[in-house]
Amino acid sequence: MSQPVLMHLPLAELVISKLNMRHGRTRPDVSDLLPSVRSGGVRQTLLVRKEGDHYGVIAGRRRFFALQEIAKDIAGPVMVPCAIIEDCDDAEAIEASLAENIARLPATELEQFEAFRKLHGQGVSVDDIAIRFGVTELNVKRVLALAALSAPIRRLYGKGDIDRVTAQALTLATTAQQAAWLKLWNSEDERAPLGRACKAWVTGGASICSDKALFDLSGFDGQVIADLFGETAVFANANVFWKAQCAAIALRVEAYRASGWTDVIVMERGDCFRSWEHVNRTKRRGSKVFAEIRHDGTVIFHEGFVTQAEDRKAARVKRDDEAGGVEAAAPGRPEMSGPLAKYIFLHRHAGAQASLITAPGVALRLMLAHALCGSSLWQVRRHECPSRREATLASHAASPAVHAMAAARADLAAKLEAAGLSMDEASLRSTSLFTVFAILLRWTDAEVMRMLAFVMADSLESGTGIAEAVLQVCKTDLVASWAPDEAFFDLIRDKRVLHAMLTDIGSKSLADSVAGETAAVQKQVIRDRIKGASSEPRPDWRPGWMQVPPKRVVDGAPSPVIEAWESAERAFYRNCKCDTDTLALRAFCGTSKTASPFPKANT
Repeated sequence: MSQPVLMHLPLAELVISKLNMRHGRTRPDVSDLLPSVRSGGVRQTLLVRKEGDHYGVIAGRRRFFALQEIAKDIAGPVMVPCAIIEDCDDAEAIEASLAENIARLPATELEQFEAFRKLHGQGVSVDDIAIRFGVTELNVKRVLALAALSAPIRRLYGKGDIDRVTAQALTLATTAQQAAWLKLWNSEDERAPLGRACKAWVTGGASICSDKALFDLSGFDGQVIADLFGETAVFANANVFWKAQCAAIALRVEAYRASGWTDVIVMERGDCFRSWEHVNRTKRRGSKVFAEIRHDGTVIFHEGFVTQAEDRKAARVKRDDEAGGVEAAAPGRPEMSGPLAKYIFLHRHAGAQASLITAPGVALRLMLAHALCGSSLWQVRRHECPSRREATLASHAASPAVHAMAAARADLAAKLEAAGLSMDEASLRSTSLFTVFAILLRWTDAEVMRMLAFVMADSLESGTGIAEAVLQVCKTDLVASWAPDEAFFDLIRDKRVLHAMLTDIGSKSLADSVAGETAAVQKQVIRDRIKGASSEPRPDWRPGWMQVPPKRVVDGAPSPVIEAWESAERAFYRNCKCDTDTLALRAFCGTSKTASPFPKANT
């Protein structure tokens, strides 16, 4: 059987294979698995193989059903670490299922600690350990972090005296902090912090993630710890963080005052900004900025508000001026009850809905206002780069396409600022929907469509078929926005891929001639071919993954990019309800009546 390919797959794409030795049995009791899977995820990959449109689970049936239970409480897709076996007939699949479920009992977590620690101590790299044990690199790093805990803490964890969350928190602690925690554990008078409280104790009173900083981390004097069990790094010392954060807040406050705001109210840390107790007003009408500071380090600047008391006072002064100094009478009892008001609101709402159906221009502007500001029924988020690799982040930031987005953002930000608005996401969320709607009503159709295109681009999800559909419909030239760089070459570990790329950029004989060389040598040959060091330059060469539509580099190998493309191709072409849908799509894409706008990918 060939070496499995390790990959995270959506849970929705997995089914129990008919070749699984326990296929057909009643749904197993997974109550004993749920606590560990909830707290630490799946620590052992599922063994799967491609079966039609899905992946059949050859081994890992109970883990599969445990994940299905957990997925009921999670919004969005659940990604599952899987080992995909290729070129496998039914007999080999059955053998693999038997070996996984009978002959090879999975190693305990402590056995993994010892095995991984010994191998790493002997100089074996993290990626080699991952390949040897059939797990992801992140899982290896997490196990090594737990294995690096002091021996007494490891024994407590092994005996079950402390839970996994506490052990994970202690991986962030220094040796001295671990010793201090053990002293508290062994004390008869004091109690050692456990669970989430332990993480807060390690980080100095609060667990603050690095993405909450308003300041530049490159100039930060304190320590930032990589949290392998969280989404972002955390600050080692909360007091040091708050010193830097408060200095950054002070600079923002001065900038707001210099730009003409009446005042900036810095709220006490932990106080919640209650929008229902404030009224939205423009800067020209003397509104203020409220800085809300949360205990987790988040700072939100709410622009353009006054308190209700201040608003009532301003209205009273205005009425007095209009009445010649005579104070107006206080309002009496409301003319309708709560249920009657709800009745009237509902019927007015229905009338507004019916009007919007016949006014697409107004509806377009209102939709854009909702996308910018949000509401109780709308939540649109900007796309954020999902990678944590510094080299990948740097490569992405240097892309001409990213620069084009930044230029468009700056241009549109200037237009919004001219109208008294800020492009900052938190600021827009706190801006009145009415204000944005009124401004957009004054814009031309071209201006609105330009802003709409940017908001859609800024919130386009990556790693999905919808991005592939956009590339095809817009006839995107990826050659103009990307070229193979060092970050790309560093991520290629599979010699099958290098052999296929050498064949594509050169010839099969060239690929065969360097097949016995190291991966570094083969990558250099590709670089030389691109530059034309020993042949005609190929500056426009791109691997199949970066073509439109994409192509597999290794024939028959599973490929997330190809699978994303195929999902778009199926949705737009194969699953059209009728010929009219197909013709409408072709007309929109500017293609002929006979040519499909979504040609089948080269598989």
